[in-house]
Amino acid sequence: MNVSIQGNCDPRFAAVRDAFAANFDAGREVGASFAATLDGKLVVDLWAGHADAACTRPWKRDTIVNVFSTTKAMTALCAHVLVDRGLLDLDAPVARYWPEFANAGKAAMPIRYLLSHTAGLAAIRQPLSSETLYEWPRMVQALADETPWWEPGSASGYHAMTFGYLVGEVIRRISGKTPGAFFRDEVAVPLGADFHIGLAAAEDARVAEMIPPSAEETAAAGTAAAVDPESMLGKVMGNPRLSPELANTRAWRAAEIPAANGHGNARSVAKVLAALACGGTLDGVRLLRTETIERAIEEQCYGRDLVLGFPLRWGLGFMLASADLPLSPNPRTFGHGGWGGSLGFADMDARVSWAYVMNKMSPGTTGDTRAAGPIAALYASL
Repeated sequence: MNVSIQGNCDPRFAAVRDAFAANFDAGREVGASFAATLDGKLVVDLWAGHADAACTRPWKRDTIVNVFSTTKAMTALCAHVLVDRGLLDLDAPVARYWPEFANAGKAAMPIRYLLSHTAGLAAIRQPLSSETLYEWPRMVQALADETPWWEPGSASGYHAMTFGYLVGEVIRRISGKTPGAFFRDEVAVPLGADFHIGLAAAEDARVAEMIPPSAEETAAAGTAAAVDPESMLGKVMGNPRLSPELANTRAWRAAEIPAANGHGNARSVAKVLAALACGGTLDGVRLLRTETIERAIEEQCYGRDLVLGFPLRWGLGFMLASADLPLSPNPRTFGHGGWGGSLGFADMDARVSWAYVMNKMSPGTTGDTRAAGPIAALYASL
């Protein structure tokens, strides 16, 4: 597919442009963007392709797209802003801030279990419709009433959707703001980052259409466990029922789903993460102290995830680079990936951040291999 690569790329990082273009040449993309920063400066800002499946709308500089779980990095950041300000204690019981959470024997569960996916609350037993995802009070009450599915703190089980309501409700109880409003006021506006958790209808015209993987692609990837309602992944994805097509609806875009419905582009994701890669401050805006970031990326657990079935290494809200997730040669590399392929990571050792977003989804739940080429080229060019 002959696609024109748009944007800017420092000559030093020309190999990144080539690797990004290779995905289009191989027919692996419809529309995508890739961005990287070094020492807080944007050195790669590329986009190409189309914003719709019919290929009638070009992907533009300001095109934004649903990044699914890459949103979790933004929500985790908001929690750590509260930690940094002395308003949230990671070792305090969740119920200190959210009294109703003490239901079902959870009175002593600490905040850090919510952030590290070890709370045992990845799924909900009470039957809920997909529309419940847009009803914050119902979701948080269901979670307050839920009994953990495994011993809290003993292992991670990816809280694909519930992470956002759990952490988001703590943010709301402390700050008085919804998580989307908190992110907007405390992160996006100060940094000038075009990223939204809860999207205004006026922005719809520049949102790229999500294109789900085919049934054949999903079967080939071995993600058929999601259709087994008795598997843990099936329970997570089946109640409320999740489908990629939801992301193309106004109801999904308008809601605040802090685990999964952030909208942005590679530039905005990389910009937010640049602040973390540079020790907490970017362009004179201090989000966090360096020691707060260091604490956020301390390993909480590393082992076979009880939901996804493969090894994951978790900090406090952030995926950490590991032998199983070899995104960087450097140990202080952290961020998040999203359903379908998006990724956003910060590397404090190299003072680099990078992000990849797209609209053609792969079956992967937390990123995929399309970003691997540009990332490898980025590090080879440092």
